[in-house]
Amino acid sequence: MTALSLTLDKLQMLSDAELIGVSIKGREDSFEELVRRYQRPIAGYVFRMLGDYDASLDVTQEVFIKVYNSLHRYSSDYKFSTWLYRIAHNATIDHIRRNSYNTLSLETETADGAYQLQIESRDPSPEKERERKEWRAEIDTVVKRLPPAYRELILLRHSQDLSYDEIAEVTGLPLGTVKNRLFRAREMMREIFVDRGFTGI
Repeated sequence: MTALSLTLDKLQMLSDAELIGVSIKGREDSFEELVRRYQRPIAGYVFRMLGDYDASLDVTQEVFIKVYNSLHRYSSDYKFSTWLYRIAHNATIDHIRRNSYNTLSLETETADGAYQLQIESRDPSPEKERERKEWRAEIDTVVKRLPPAYRELILLRHSQDLSYDEIAEVTGLPLGTVKNRLFRAREMMREIFVDRGFTGI
C-alpha cells in the first residue's frame, strides 16, 4: 500500500513513527494527524509556562512548524512525544528570553526527588466536583508562582506525565538535576500552600 492510498481512518491507526515516515514521503494529512494528536497537550504545556494565551498559540504554531521542517532529522531511537516536548521546551525558553520574562536563578539541591505531591482529590465523586475544581484552581495558582524553570518541571511531570528520564531528555538537564529540582519545586509549592493557609500538604 502506498502512502497516497491511505485513508484518513487508516492514518489514525498508524503509530507516530509511521506517520512521520508517510509525512516525509509527502502525505500532508499524515502530519495533520500528528498535529491533531499533540496540539492540545503542547498548547496546554506552553500556556501554563507562559500564562499568556495569545503568546502560547504563537509558540505552539512555531513548535509544529519546526517539527514539520525537522521531520527528516527525527530518530526513532527516541519517543516522538519526547522529541516534540524538547522542541516545545526550546521554543518556550526562546520566547521567554526574547520577551524578558523573569527567569530567576536556579538552585542546586541534594535531595533524591522521591517525594511525591498529592495534587488530585482521591475521591472525585459528583458532590465533590466543585471542591475538586476549586482545588485544581488553587494548585494552578501555586504552580504559576514557581520560578519558570521549576514550574516547567512540575508541569512536565504532573500535567504531561513524563518520566524523570523523559524530562531529562526534554530539558537537556542531567537526571539527578531533574530529580533535585523537582524535589525543590514540590517543597516550594508546599511552602506556598502553607502561606495561603493550607495545612497537611
